[in-house]
Amino acid sequence: MYFLREFNKINPRLYNFLPLSCGLQTNTLINRKFSSSRMVSQTGWTRLIRFIGEDNKSYSGQPIVDSNGFLPPISELKANIIQGDVLTEEKINITDKTIKVKKLLTPLEPSKIPIIRCIGLNYREHAIETSKPIPKYPILFIKPSSSLQNPFDKIRIPTLVSNNQVDYEAELAVIIGKDCKDVSKEDALQYVLGYTASNDVSARKWQDSRLGSGQWCFSKGFDTFCPIGPQLVSPSIIKDPNSLRIRTRLNDNNQLLQDSNTSDMIFNVAELISFLSQGTTLQAGSLILTGTPQGVGYTRKPPIYLQHNDKIEIEIEQIGTLTNLVEYENHNSKL
Repeated sequence: MYFLREFNKINPRLYNFLPLSCGLQTNTLINRKFSSSRMVSQTGWTRLIRFIGEDNKSYSGQPIVDSNGFLPPISELKANIIQGDVLTEEKINITDKTIKVKKLLTPLEPSKIPIIRCIGLNYREHAIETSKPIPKYPILFIKPSSSLQNPFDKIRIPTLVSNNQVDYEAELAVIIGKDCKDVSKEDALQYVLGYTASNDVSARKWQDSRLGSGQWCFSKGFDTFCPIGPQLVSPSIIKDPNSLRIRTRLNDNNQLLQDSNTSDMIFNVAELISFLSQGTTLQAGSLILTGTPQGVGYTRKPPIYLQHNDKIEIEIEQIGTLTNLVEYENHNSKL
């Protein structure tokens, strides 16, 4: 892995004292013992949604999907109830009870997502379109859990950023299933609970260094600026997260804004998990947004930004389509 090789060059003496479990040493017996005791073991479910049923109660369930693995329209969506906590893996049971879905929610409760780690500039073609150099290491920023939003619910644009410069970013999202630290690239994917789609909504007004001093966390951390869904898909289904088509479409005319593949990532999913876990515990439930491909709004000529009443769709192969409407608060006002 590039950043690990570079670390060895910079400080070979410290390198020799790194934990064996981070995958940098060659004692495979100890490394295997650490990994096997904490890796995620799948317990039967392959796809998971969290939803409100027609009885107005919330559930987790395995959805009944179409031949592509996508969810049908909400009016036709049903799921088998899952009993138990998929994070703790205690008493997991996919029941025979099928219930009709009234409303989709984020795949995990926001209270069970301790942190949202996001990676910037992680697609080669996106780096090219922004005229920025390929980063040597993953670029990290944070979103608060309050930025999470359900599928189909509104992305609400606060007056503070209502200058018609709010952008979309289609991203593959990864949820960690077990606490992990200092993991190797080779073991990294075994800590994944599942994959879902996300939209890293961004207020370019505050991300721009001319006004906001390049404040990525502030510009991307507003309430509702991190929709995720529509379903969480198990690694037993998505065996290679870096071979998925990823697209963004706008409004009912399905204007195609982004069309790429996760194979264009500079740092693949395993490398990201390994890098983020060095010296840091990735807690179960942690959400990782892995970067966006080319085609974002601010790079277009003319630029395309999200407008009041827009419908934005993020589609990822094997996961499905994450759909949200856009609502500007006091949308006639300007700062």
